[in-house]
Amino acid sequence: MIATDRNFFAYLDEMKIITILLPLSYHHGLSSSFSITSDFQEHPLKIIEKVQIENKMKYICEFSKDYAFEKQYVIIDEHGGKTDLQIGAVIRTEEFDKKFYYDGNDLGVTFQQGLTRFKLWAPTATQVKLKLRPSNSSFSEIVKMRREDRGIWSVAITRDIELYQYSFLILVNQEWREAVDPYAKAVTLNGELGVVVRLDNTQRSRPNLPEIENSVDAIIYETHIRDLTIHPKSGVKNKGLYLGAGEQNTKGMDGEPTGLAYVKDLGVTHIEFLPFHDFAGVDELHPNKEYNWGYNPLHFNAPEGSYSTNPANPYSRIIELKQLIDQVHSLGLRVIMDVVYNHVYVRETSSFEKVVPGYYFRHNEIGLPSNGTGVGNDIASERRMVRKYIVDSIQYWLEEYHIDGFRFDLMGILDVETMKEVRKVCDSLLKGTIIIGEGWNLNTPLPTEQKATIGNQAKMPHIAQFNDKFRDSIKGSSFNLFDKGYALGNEHYLGAANEVMTGSIGYTKQGPGTFNEPFQSINYVECHDNHTMWDKLLACLPDADDTLRIKYHRLATAIVLLSQGIPFLHSGQEFFRTKKGNGNSYRSSDEINQLDWERKIIYKDNVEYVKGLIQVRKEFACFRMRTSAEIRSNIHQMPLASPLLGYWFKGENELILLINPTTKKHIITLPDGDWTVLVDHEKAGITSNGILFVEEMSIEPVSINVLLKK
Repeated sequence: MIATDRNFFAYLDEMKIITILLPLSYHHGLSSSFSITSDFQEHPLKIIEKVQIENKMKYICEFSKDYAFEKQYVIIDEHGGKTDLQIGAVIRTEEFDKKFYYDGNDLGVTFQQGLTRFKLWAPTATQVKLKLRPSNSSFSEIVKMRREDRGIWSVAITRDIELYQYSFLILVNQEWREAVDPYAKAVTLNGELGVVVRLDNTQRSRPNLPEIENSVDAIIYETHIRDLTIHPKSGVKNKGLYLGAGEQNTKGMDGEPTGLAYVKDLGVTHIEFLPFHDFAGVDELHPNKEYNWGYNPLHFNAPEGSYSTNPANPYSRIIELKQLIDQVHSLGLRVIMDVVYNHVYVRETSSFEKVVPGYYFRHNEIGLPSNGTGVGNDIASERRMVRKYIVDSIQYWLEEYHIDGFRFDLMGILDVETMKEVRKVCDSLLKGTIIIGEGWNLNTPLPTEQKATIGNQAKMPHIAQFNDKFRDSIKGSSFNLFDKGYALGNEHYLGAANEVMTGSIGYTKQGPGTFNEPFQSINYVECHDNHTMWDKLLACLPDADDTLRIKYHRLATAIVLLSQGIPFLHSGQEFFRTKKGNGNSYRSSDEINQLDWERKIIYKDNVEYVKGLIQVRKEFACFRMRTSAEIRSNIHQMPLASPLLGYWFKGENELILLINPTTKKHIITLPDGDWTVLVDHEKAGITSNGILFVEEMSIEPVSINVLLKK
């Protein structure tokens, strides 16, 4: 029995609570009794509250029986009016989560001897059907699925259906919706349908890379698959594609390395790629007509097609992405994947919302979707099946694609428990997996103590966080283009710079810091977001010449590489990357976003300087101390005049780090001993320039200096 002409509305808001809304235009909104019926059985409801809200009368009613989600129910009032009972806020209750939590590892498509099985978690659906279509046909086959425990729907196909396209038809609240499998591992052009693929045809073994003992030994280089190679003079054949990003031995106009070979030569340990799970914003049929960073997630377990040589072939993107990762690994480098589990591109059309409407997203106190992400939806990671989805997805990328680490976009939207589960699964599968995230405290309806933010770093000790205090203290605020940080000569940031350079662990105040340990801090002054540092310098110092801008830029980058914590570089930072003043290039042209390989030639001296700084960091453990205790014991601050900073490192080697952000020379008194120069305003590297200082030295304006005791 289904009510089609609704006189009023009714919603299941808790397991035994039904909310009924009667318009005042219908019997003045008055009814003294309601009953619920299904399968020709009728039961009375107990009215426990009645209140008028605008032009409706709201009744809160209690249901004495157990609600069966696989059935359809009708509510009848005293006047004989009828309405179907719709699934309401019950899906956001703890009772619902407990009742329907499914811990199996077989959601999506799995293979057994002679059959292909499809499983979908859709507990609020009253019917689910599988829609199958051969890749070369317009004919679709509809197969009914069977409901099992825990809200699972299942069906097995006993013939070969490799490369068949598929989707699910789901009936919820008397409305049919068609959805792509949330667990789809392969998709058609622009992610319109899932595809059945046999991934065992694409498997390869994970290489044995030298172990990274501690995450402070990592040096991260952030880039975008298309940006890396799309420039006309990149020397790369497959420009803008997975295969291009993986090409080796490519050279620019100067005969020097470009692309992946250049990144290897620079000396970093990890390449972090902006999102490459399937995203919206680029038509895969015409990938060069549009550009996007990739923060519009469509399908979290399928690779993006616009980076593939043949996006219409579901295997191409899978195989070519795996080839890229293999090429990175072959050079001894590791891959960090930028993941965007905090939101979806469009909530209403997402697989999550179509399969279990209202479950996967947070809602505010008046029942509207919350918007801490700024894109119209926040993923409700605290719900059990959402958390399971994120953890399952991370496990899939680790095992299937041999990813080495993850960068969590807007991690502060997610909850602490989910991030701890992510850490746990990574530790169980790959020792040394690096996890980093943006722990910003965003306006989402999750209790403060549950948010995966910098403020809760102690609850997630082995997840590193982007240190915005480091960024803003050294470079100047990202939200005020004209604000200058310590490295740009602003001595008001002296105290903050001192704190962040020593690991943000409370070294300077001998109390709690932003972090408990240095390996929790991602130190950076530039990333894909906001203006590049060069563009900021052009705005901040409009009357300066490039010589001074270069000095400031070099100093800021050197501070990133020689501070305690994990250094993070934006690709092209080392040759003064510019986006022509564009502060948000997420869908700007290639001309704005590309890595300019001719600019690398122009500023070769600075590239060599940054390479030298990386060598110094790798060679001398004092620049990457493991613990806050080690920092407190082995770093001794030198008594220098403000705004100079000096650190004397005592350990296996004795070194001094000196910083002069002013435009004047300064004379420094040195500790006893013979000191040789590794880094100064012109040169950086692990071999001395031969100059010895005994008692004092002159520090050049706007410079960083590293001295080694002989």
